[in-house]
This record gives sequence, structure tokens and C-alpha cells, in this order.
Amino acid sequence: MNKTRRKARKEIAGLARMKDADIDTSDIPEVNDWSRAHVGKFYRPVKQSVTVRIDADIIAWLKSQGEGYQTRINRILRTVMLTKWSPM
Repeated sequence: MNKTRRKARKEIAGLARMKDADIDTSDIPEVNDWSRAHVGKFYRPVKQSVTVRIDADIIAWLKSQGEGYQTRINRILRTVMLTKWSPM
């Protein structure tokens, strides 16, 4: 491991041991305008490979919309899940 990485790891470990209130953030500008923020940009859910039987006409329609039909299937299912799902 090179000297720079070792130093960075040591610094990060030191920060991890500190309480949040003790960390000096005065050199970081406060963000007041979140209008240009990208929500969920770095969220990548874990994917699981499955086999499912779907009617041929549905697959043909999804594929006719262009590339990414599996992503569209996932988006459709997620939309239905979020619309219909209600916490107990």
C-alpha cells in the first residue's frame, strides 16, 4: 500500500472515531439550494436474476419500444409496487 493511501486511511479512521459535533466543517460551504440535486443518482438496488413466463405479445410490445425492455419491465413492476404497497 502506498504512503498516500496509508495516510488517507489513517485520517479517515481518526475521523470515524470522532463525534460529529467535534468535526470542523467550517471550510465546507452550506448548501441552501437543493433544486439541482440528483435524487437517487447513486442508488443501485441489488439485482437478482430470475426466470419468469410472460405472454409473448407483452414481450413483443416491450421490445418494440426500443432497447432496455428488461429495465422497462422492472420500472413497471416498481411503479405498481409503490402504488399498491401499503405498510402494515
